[in-house]
Amino acid sequence: MGLTSPVPAGVLAIDAGNSKTDVAVVSAAGEVLATARGGGFRPPAVGVTAALDALAEPVARAFADAGVAAVSHVSACLANADLPVEEEQLATALKARGWGASVEVRNDTFAVLRAGVAEPRGVAVVCGAGINCVGMRPDGRTARFPAIGRISGDWGGGWGLAEEALWFAARAEDGRGEPTALARTLPGHFGLPTMYALIEALHLEHVDHDRRHELTPVLFATAAEGDAVARAIVARLAEEVTVMATVALTRLDLLDEETPVLLGGSVLTAGHALLNDAVRDLLTARAPKADVRVVTASPVLGAALLGLDRLGAGAQERERARGYWKG
Repeated sequence: MGLTSPVPAGVLAIDAGNSKTDVAVVSAAGEVLATARGGGFRPPAVGVTAALDALAEPVARAFADAGVAAVSHVSACLANADLPVEEEQLATALKARGWGASVEVRNDTFAVLRAGVAEPRGVAVVCGAGINCVGMRPDGRTARFPAIGRISGDWGGGWGLAEEALWFAARAEDGRGEPTALARTLPGHFGLPTMYALIEALHLEHVDHDRRHELTPVLFATAAEGDAVARAIVARLAEEVTVMATVALTRLDLLDEETPVLLGGSVLTAGHALLNDAVRDLLTARAPKADVRVVTASPVLGAALLGLDRLGAGAQERERARGYWKG
């Protein structure tokens, strides 16, 4: 289809994560006109210009399929946009691309939250490679954390859990720590006999550094089998998720109101009953009116809904967009 004029009050929705990017062109009526997928969005690793160049490829495909050259508004939910100043810098860079008359950049956690609620009101905790939490109200108030690692007080996330499991397993094997089956299950995942062998393989890069994330499911499996150390790590993560959600609810004056609390990200959506049940139990005790849900909707839906919110779309238009991702 050839390029025509911009969709009236249309939205370019972008959900860009570390490993993949989803984009969608959505009309003001909530009709999804085109979608496309691209690679990861990692400005800290490659620079903002190169990251946006990579993003331009799926955007160009979506525009071509939709038959438009631009839209009225770009709603971009981006990984690594952890601070407001980073959101502003990325919004300026996106505006220069000419994809939309207006641009709003948010951290990608906001996409997960908006995808899981009927209106922009609630709290989301996302635990994937890292951990983050955001909250919002329809009046525009938000709650958020820097979420850039230990220097901002964070604990958890898939990478952090793998590191924690390795720490306990190493100490168990050499006698500095209490016994744990992790000393057997972690090296066993890579076909190695001991933690010493795994430590050597990781240090000498015989096992690629990026494969450490594979140890997070091993941790949960070991915990499910009853190992006390593994269960303690899972319990600590449940505590961390609960604390973040409770603080966000408190900041937004929502602690005493019935409010959705969404759980997203690969760790919290993997169906680990030990973790999710603990989170629900802790939130029931500390935030009794929290309505805890696991979000399975595509985050790019959240970016689209945030864009439609910005354009003043009604419930019918929002539900039309939601219906596309429901299949």
